Amino acid sequence: MKGFVKSLLLLAVLAAACHATRAGPLAYGICQSGCNSVAVACYKAGGFIFGVPTWGAAVPATIGGCNAALGKCMAACVAAGASPTA
Repeated sequence: MKGFVKSLLLLAVLAAACHATRAGPLAYGICQSGCNSVAVACYKAGGFIFGVPTWGAAVPATIGGCNAALGKCMAACVAAGASPTA
């Protein structure tokens, strides 16, 4: 569980950093890659494999937390990608 919390914290920091970036489309791509890398680590810390479907099984709280954090990180990437490239 310690690794899971650490991964969620890293994902939150990455989301905040991506939101502050002002580099346009390049920032968007870099930010998306960072979000996904941390999401994979979050899943692994929870004992799961990122991208493996549960086929309708109940989603464990660990995965729900990783997915919620990933969604926030991805939303921050959109903001970074829409920023001017000045």
